[in-house]
Amino acid sequence: MSANLKRGLLASLAIVMFVGCGSESSYTVTPENTTNPFGFDFQTGSLPQPKEPADNPATEDKFQLGRHLFYDTKLSGNQTMSCESCHQQALAFSDGLTVPTGSTGEVLHRNSQTLTNIGYNASYTWANPILKEIEQQLVIPLFGEFPVEMGINDSNREAILERFRTDVDYLNRFNAAFPDDQDAVTFPNIIKALAVFNRALISKDSDFDKGTMSSSALRGQDLFNSEKMECFHCHNGFNFSDSTLHSDSVFVSRPFFNTGLYNLDDEGSYPIEDNGLFTVTQNPQDKGKFRPPTLRNVEFTAPYMHDGSIATLAEVLDFYANGGRNITSGEHQGDGRNNPNKSEFVKGFSLSQQEKQDMLAFLNALSDEVFISNPRYSNPFVQGAAQ
Repeated sequence: MSANLKRGLLASLAIVMFVGCGSESSYTVTPENTTNPFGFDFQTGSLPQPKEPADNPATEDKFQLGRHLFYDTKLSGNQTMSCESCHQQALAFSDGLTVPTGSTGEVLHRNSQTLTNIGYNASYTWANPILKEIEQQLVIPLFGEFPVEMGINDSNREAILERFRTDVDYLNRFNAAFPDDQDAVTFPNIIKALAVFNRALISKDSDFDKGTMSSSALRGQDLFNSEKMECFHCHNGFNFSDSTLHSDSVFVSRPFFNTGLYNLDDEGSYPIEDNGLFTVTQNPQDKGKFRPPTLRNVEFTAPYMHDGSIATLAEVLDFYANGGRNITSGEHQGDGRNNPNKSEFVKGFSLSQQEKQDMLAFLNALSDEVFISNPRYSNPFVQGAAQ
């Protein structure tokens, strides 16, 4: 069994065993009450409310516990890294690296995604339709072994929990967040608190949101939504992603697209480290397919693509203008432009220099300076930070 297939199957199995996974085959969603039963304010502005799991409604105590856990290295097996290590607020909760390194020094094979508006994702990670809630996704970085990220395993689980049980401040926070639990310091509760914090990371104050875009950005918006460029087919709606779910959703799709980044064998294959959706489904037509990420705060989240292989937004535009990527030498040689699984919307286009600048201006108008500096989302262990 290949390493990448093993990763996909084991990750999916672990999630089913640890937190449970519904056998949902329909994409119809029953709208839920958009008012949080505990009065928690997601501070969404004009955006819809995130859809919350029935067994984990947000509370302020869960949010604050999750925030502390997110920034605390005590949560990793060897206490060398935190969630923030790969998701830094100043970079819209990404890390600026091609790919990150886990707590034990193992190099991961995927680029760290932004957590901007993660609560609106219809599926999680780059390419796994099984993961439909943040609570399910969190199992992977915490407990994953292929590769190791936070490094929690059977040999250190109890020691990690004991770190929090013997910390009076944490013990009080766990008990406040989960008052009905006799022992509140558990990994299911850690996951629930982290999920609430992540779900509340709402970006809504960009120039696009405020209606203050420049004339160049407005021209770029017209290009973005044109049939010439086709961007809007995969990056549409308020969250600029075709894979979006919220509390008022009635119908949701969980699409994955091949953009022609690779084509190693003329059969659509990507590098063996990551064949995208194929790793989970084993359907050859799914090779190289990945979830379309949000474009909100995309200015801050370089490098780009699932493997961080494109350095700048300007180069991303060049890539799509070419209709994919042709690698002429080396181990990844192949013409992605001819990938048989490539999306019909990646067909190439031509841009003048002005049009390219207009497109970049529009993408930059999705940047939210309030979000990346909001003290509510910041590290609580920094001196002077709000607790």
